[in-house]
Parts: sequence; C-alpha cells; structure tokens
Amino acid sequence: MYVYSFERLDVWKDSKQLVILTFKSTNQFPDMEKFGLVSQIRRAAVSIPSNIAEGSARRTHKEKAHYITIAFGSAVELLNQLIISFELKYLSLEEYKILRAQIEKVTNKLNALRNSFTK
Repeated sequence: MYVYSFERLDVWKDSKQLVILTFKSTNQFPDMEKFGLVSQIRRAAVSIPSNIAEGSARRTHKEKAHYITIAFGSAVELLNQLIISFELKYLSLEEYKILRAQIEKVTNKLNALRNSFTK
C-alpha cells in the first residue's frame, strides 16, 4: 500500500490523535449539544489533519504554508471551543488538560512546519 507524504509527518499523526481524543471526549456531552457545540468541535478538530494532508499535495511552498496556516487556525478555534466546553462543565479538568496539551504539541509543530516553508 502506498504511503502518502503527509502520513509520514509527525504533526499529522499528532493531529489525528487529537481528533480521536476530541471525539471520545465529546461523546459525553449533553444530547442538546449534539448538533451545536459537539458538531463545531469535531469539525474544527478534523480540519487540522485534513488541511495538513491537503497542503502536502500542493506544489509551492507558499501554497503549503497557506494550508498549514489554516490548520493552525482550526487548532486555535478548537482550543476556544474546548475552553467554553470546560467552563460549561462538559469536560473534566483532566480531559481539558490532556486536550490542551495535545493542541499545544500540534500548534508548535505546525508553526515549525509553516516556518520551514516560508524561509
């Protein structure tokens, strides 16, 4: 089976893990949030590895950097939504800390990758 270049990126692997953690954490949210906050959180999370993958298929460094920037924005959007979820008591402190640490790990790597394309 062919392995695409994005599949070898640690930042893609870490962001995919963030998606899995996010989906598991949002399973416990109230039913009334199923089509609201849960949907937004999951879309933001999935957007991160999706934009990394899409950017890897672009030809120029400028295009690649653009998609990494979008992925970074989605990570910050996800963080905002998780802060709100924590304050609404939909997430435990432990879950919040784990998710926030994973976002920090991903955003640091996204920033480094974006910088490598803009030099």
